[in-house]
Amino acid sequence: MFNSFKYQFAELLAPHLPLDVDQITSLIVPAPENVAGDLAFPCFQLAKSLGKAPNLIANELKEQIEKNNLGIFSEVIAVGPYINALFDPKKLAETVLSQIKDQKSDFGSGFKQDKTILLEGRAPNTHKSIHIGHVRNFLLSESIARILSFAGYKVIKTCYPGDIGAHVAKWIWYYQNFLDNTEFPDHNFSKRVGEIYTLATKKVDENPDLYKPQIADLQKALEDGDQSLVDFWQKTRAMCLEDMQKIFSELGTEHFDKRYFESTVEQPGIKKLHELLEQGIAQKSQGAIVMNLEEYDLGVFLLLKSNGASLYSTKDIALAYQKKADFPEYDQSLYVVGLEQEHHFQQLFKTLDLIGFDQSKLHHVSYGLVDLVDGKMSSRAGNVVLYEDFRDQLLAKATEMMDTRDLPVNQKHNIAHQVAFGAMKFGMLLQDSEKGITFDRNQALSFEGESGPYLQYMGARISSILKKAPAPDFSALDYNLLNTEGEKNLILLLANFPDLVQKAAQDYKPNTIARFALTLAKQFSSYYHSVKILDDQNPSLSNARLCLLVLVHQTLQNALNLLGIELPESM
Repeated sequence: MFNSFKYQFAELLAPHLPLDVDQITSLIVPAPENVAGDLAFPCFQLAKSLGKAPNLIANELKEQIEKNNLGIFSEVIAVGPYINALFDPKKLAETVLSQIKDQKSDFGSGFKQDKTILLEGRAPNTHKSIHIGHVRNFLLSESIARILSFAGYKVIKTCYPGDIGAHVAKWIWYYQNFLDNTEFPDHNFSKRVGEIYTLATKKVDENPDLYKPQIADLQKALEDGDQSLVDFWQKTRAMCLEDMQKIFSELGTEHFDKRYFESTVEQPGIKKLHELLEQGIAQKSQGAIVMNLEEYDLGVFLLLKSNGASLYSTKDIALAYQKKADFPEYDQSLYVVGLEQEHHFQQLFKTLDLIGFDQSKLHHVSYGLVDLVDGKMSSRAGNVVLYEDFRDQLLAKATEMMDTRDLPVNQKHNIAHQVAFGAMKFGMLLQDSEKGITFDRNQALSFEGESGPYLQYMGARISSILKKAPAPDFSALDYNLLNTEGEKNLILLLANFPDLVQKAAQDYKPNTIARFALTLAKQFSSYYHSVKILDDQNPSLSNARLCLLVLVHQTLQNALNLLGIELPESM
């Protein structure tokens, strides 16, 4: 919406400049805080073509613009080398607030676009634990999907668990050789699975020359269909997937349009690689199948092990073909995968290109990993913060925080749950996704600063005010009364939301929305402390401000919904 205001200003300037409206719009910026005006157009670029000083151009433009047809603006002024526009407070408030009032939960959404985006996210491995690094992947994938859908795109959400491969072989090898007949727990199965995987890794490290060949042989036997191995794999795989789905549900990331598994694309991948070898596209190197990408500065891409066992690359090639077969009309196919896999995807996309697959629509959406204080987490080494422990610690802390509140027990329990998961989600999504993060539990749960609970608290504060006040009457809303600087700033910020949704969708960056929500909450807090919302002596002003609060709350709720965060009605 704010961009449309820039466009309107550009339309006022266009008849008097040697530039078209779009060119002018791209040059318009918000006026600096210490300069009169709301929007500013710099005249420097025109000095050479017009043969005049920028100050003179600005003054001439001021005189040429028709004063009686300024639209949403009240005045156009020359400020040094800039020509600036000032909003008419009433028209600005009416334009922005009436749109939020009419669109409600749809405010900020984009027009439906004829573009389909295939999004692959949430791809944890079975037979390993789920840790907080995975949580960032789950939440980032879900938020990107919500933002793209809200922006007007058709989004097809897929997941791709790694249910086969070397890690599964290692897990089965350890269990059958050292833990056979050990019973599995009824809940938190993935946590126990991770413990076994760590034990397996430590055991292999004791004598790698002896144990690694055993694991490689087991992997090959499993891939070749050894029935006893397949039966045991299927049993433990099902338990892993069931527990995984419970975690997805807890995080609000459970919905998928299509599920793929490494096990279903493994054999098609192996077959495809042998075809490429026969065609002379792939090569043999020390018994393995590879793609030589050195002329593209991408090294050698290992596609199949010398013993015939598959790799991630084996399955990723087959998966690309399977997705295209299932959704032939997609416009983009996104892979939401950690930044450390960037080289893998560069090799994968180049290989697909060389074998005749159109990889121009494929895009790796990378993200930084979640680190511990003493270094990067690794399920191999066991120095991970497991999801279950992470969740339980946040829930315990949130429950403790709510114990002092004078609320019914069930309500306190529900709010504690919303606060804990709000803290988790906002903490994971606030930073630029390409940067690594170190999650601070205390900061994440704080009701002050940059945290999910702070946003939830501000939302609850607005709800509390509205519950105690007379119901706002939008039919009696006098927009002229919303004329303070604080109200103008709030309204301008609300007007930015639709444009920021589009930007977040184009960049695949939920932190754009998280930062907006944080700015909105802080600006509301400042406004709340600077004015009297309820004034018995001026009911019209009270009604106008209550209407404004309703719409601020609606916009905050819309933003947080894109992050998967719930707003409690009270705290």
